[in-house]
Amino acid sequence: MATVELRFSAQPEHVRTARLVAAAVARRAGVDEAVLDEVRLAVGEACSRAVGLHRSHGLTAPVRVLLSEEEKTFSIEVGDEVPGSGGGAGPGGRAADEEADAEGEDEMGLAVISGLVDDMEVLSSDDGGVIRMSWPAAPPAAAT
Repeated sequence: MATVELRFSAQPEHVRTARLVAAAVARRAGVDEAVLDEVRLAVGEACSRAVGLHRSHGLTAPVRVLLSEEEKTFSIEVGDEVPGSGGGAGPGGRAADEEADAEGEDEMGLAVISGLVDDMEVLSSDDGGVIRMSWPAAPPAAAT
């Protein structure tokens, strides 16, 4: 199993690089060309979500992206360092309104990803969250 690990600071401008790397590794893993746009879009959404969570919680830790090539599967994990599934300033006032807006955007991003990926899992723990996505892959034919 080949794995590529990418870490980047939680800045929106780095999401494009993550999308390009994911598409290149997916192509090498044998993901069908017709699916590469979906891979790019799903990775972009997942990375944008992680960047947004880091920035809204004032975290300086990098966003993690693991790209794994297995025998017949290509998988991507996008991880953030925001503990649990929520947190925030609590009820009332402007902070609660901003938190509600952020949660709505988060749900929308997850809905977009689930529309692009057949096999998706969202995990959350005290150490942060992970979005796992996978696509079928056929190893490239060996050169003769």
